[in-house]
Amino acid sequence: MASTDVTRETENSGPGGYAAARLRLLTEGARSGPPRRRALAGLTDDWLAGLFDAGTGSRAEGHAGVALVAVGGYGRGELSPRSDLDLLLLHDGRDDKAVAALADRLWYPVWDLGLDLDHSVRTPQQARKTAGEDVKVHLGLLDARHLAGDLGLTTSLRTAVLADWRNQAPKRLPELRDLCAERAERQGELRFLLEPDLKEARGGLRDATALRAVAASWLADAPREGLADARRALLDVRDALHLATGRATDRLALQEQDQVAAELGLLDADALLRQVYEAARVISYAGDVTWREVGRVLSARSVRPRLRALMNGGKPAAERSPLAEGVVEQDGEVVLARTARPERDPVLPLRAAAAAAQAGLPLSPHAVRRLAATARPLPTPWPAEAREQLVTLLGSGRPTVQVWEALEAEGLVTRLLPDWERVRCRPQRNAVHLWTVDRHLIETAVRAAGFTRRVHRPDLLLVAALLHDIGKGWPGDHSVAGETIARDVAARIGFDRADTAVLATLVRHHLLLVETATRRDLDDPATVRAVAEAVGTERTLELLHALTEADALATGPAAWSSWRGSLVADLVKRVAGVLAGEPQPEAEAAAPTAEQERLAVEAFRTGGPVLALRAQTESPADGGAAAATGSEPLGVELVIAVPDQTGVLPAVAGVLALHRLTVRTAELRSLPLPDGVDGSVLLLDWRVAAQYGSLPQAARLRADLVRALDGTLDIAGRLAERDAAHPRRRGVEPPPPRVTVAPAGSRLATVIEVRAQDAPGLLFRLGRALEAAGVRVRSAHVSTLGANAVDAFYVTRGEGTPLPGEEAASVARGLEESLRA
Repeated sequence: MASTDVTRETENSGPGGYAAARLRLLTEGARSGPPRRRALAGLTDDWLAGLFDAGTGSRAEGHAGVALVAVGGYGRGELSPRSDLDLLLLHDGRDDKAVAALADRLWYPVWDLGLDLDHSVRTPQQARKTAGEDVKVHLGLLDARHLAGDLGLTTSLRTAVLADWRNQAPKRLPELRDLCAERAERQGELRFLLEPDLKEARGGLRDATALRAVAASWLADAPREGLADARRALLDVRDALHLATGRATDRLALQEQDQVAAELGLLDADALLRQVYEAARVISYAGDVTWREVGRVLSARSVRPRLRALMNGGKPAAERSPLAEGVVEQDGEVVLARTARPERDPVLPLRAAAAAAQAGLPLSPHAVRRLAATARPLPTPWPAEAREQLVTLLGSGRPTVQVWEALEAEGLVTRLLPDWERVRCRPQRNAVHLWTVDRHLIETAVRAAGFTRRVHRPDLLLVAALLHDIGKGWPGDHSVAGETIARDVAARIGFDRADTAVLATLVRHHLLLVETATRRDLDDPATVRAVAEAVGTERTLELLHALTEADALATGPAAWSSWRGSLVADLVKRVAGVLAGEPQPEAEAAAPTAEQERLAVEAFRTGGPVLALRAQTESPADGGAAAATGSEPLGVELVIAVPDQTGVLPAVAGVLALHRLTVRTAELRSLPLPDGVDGSVLLLDWRVAAQYGSLPQAARLRADLVRALDGTLDIAGRLAERDAAHPRRRGVEPPPPRVTVAPAGSRLATVIEVRAQDAPGLLFRLGRALEAAGVRVRSAHVSTLGANAVDAFYVTRGEGTPLPGEEAASVARGLEESLRA
């Protein structure tokens, strides 16, 4: 409650005094969290009670038959700085005019202070009827709290509403469960969102309120361990968010996270998100357990009368089906056998988890709690059975997720794998990633479980999937840090030296295949040899290929496509040839196809560009399976031939940007003309896709390309006009672009890597900057991951030789400066 001095000031000074006292309370640095919420609720209680007394004449008889009631969050005494006031003016229906006048005297002062108000005026019968029609109203009334007036009226309503809730629980709880599921589908999971809604997202404050309502029904109850602390943590974050923004918002936007973290005394925005995610994880898990129990109880209630009739009223014993040593199934859950002795069986937690995942059943929270409290730690190295049970758990597919989360809820995962603590609930500030680091690792194992028939050592694949990003909890390159951790973990869980070396290699190079395939020239033998040297053996390559795909699929839809899959498969095939000792061709340009030769001759004959568009719907890696199954096309191949001249790269890139075409890959090379004809033609073989709508006609592209090359099409001006006409919304300031020279990227050219925020016309700007630097672009490898463009350019001097070190560095600096401008 508010202090005596503040209360007296509020009573004596009216709305102005309340506003001043409220402001002082919210700006007191020493008071925050639950004490401030209680004080703010108490302060508001006193003010509203004063308004009520003034409206009813402060006489006891004036209070008869009418009461002011706080409901919802205010009813629970949880007022954040910008929370709305949920109020119910309850009356017995005898004097509607007097009640209406009293409502005006209550609501208008609240509005005059700029406070949000959710109000209603009802009789107890009306309140119960509305609650019966709307489960949200019923939830709010469960937290009804008397503020002023006829206490008996409030008490009788509370008693009736609670009785209705308990009597109607078999009907209302499924409604509430569906409401929670629909909201989760719409808002997403709080613990994985970069800009979460603290109230509406799954695992947020509304779910915590729903769990209170389930407990009030007496039908089932939520796991209470940590639930109150999780709810309090989210409320504290919401308080800080309201103070930082000055708005009644529940969405934790990126641009406000640092300020909110500072308000809470946390190190940075990442520490803030980890705190939010941890709280959401507790609430989500409690929700899963609670709704499962609700379903079990309701199902048992519907079946029990029939069973009693069949068995003359006898109560059947619960069936217990054995699953593994010390582990049984009972009532659709995995529990410990009566003879299980966790204190003598250190492998039992993993055995129970593996059995549950293999059976596709949840692991009972009571069983997990007992295991956490009594199981002995595993020896180092682990016995073979423990390692096998871990692999079985990881290889169980989708059921692995719920079982792993049950282990997480009681701290068993970090007890088994201490390094897990650094990645637990760790955010990934990259729009490509759907999950936190820990959940991404489990999702990768789930994906890898589908590839276990492709590899000779499924156990190494699954453990590598679990560990591949384990280094993200440490500073520096997470692949390098992860290699060291993987060696330690592999030895601890009992792998021999050879297997440990393979796991370390997989973790160290888990990004090697996809980065090389999308950013390097695969026709350059140096590229293939470098990968072969890093991987070492064909069997390790096989594992790395499966891990690469599992990792990308578990990241999100922007990280994998049939196009990327075809590039990785092509690279794997070439590297496998090197590792098998097959002779490698010298670095020569691939022989042109008949169509490319035809286009080159026509370009030379006409003196202008010619082009051809051809849809690519079949992946060479899958033998046409993509087309047969209707999966995404690889894009459209755009082949352009143009007489050798300067300015081709920016001209083509600019025209494609004007036509809203996204470039996926881009290759440029000089093609000698056949039959002894003097001269050469530039051949551009690009893969493009329409950002939206259909592809433009080839004739329109060619016409604009002719104008771009002769200087009559102002590409830069047209792009600027389009940006001005349709400015993009300003969001979070992206990190600055970075341009580097890849060491030992190729013997034939200098490889310049560009990482920048993707934007229309980016490749045009890069091409123009490279032309200005006087270098020749041999090929370009373009990829976009979410909002991030990651491009690699193979450049040479005019005579076709790589750039010397300082010159290459100078070109890279110039590119970076052009992107920052």
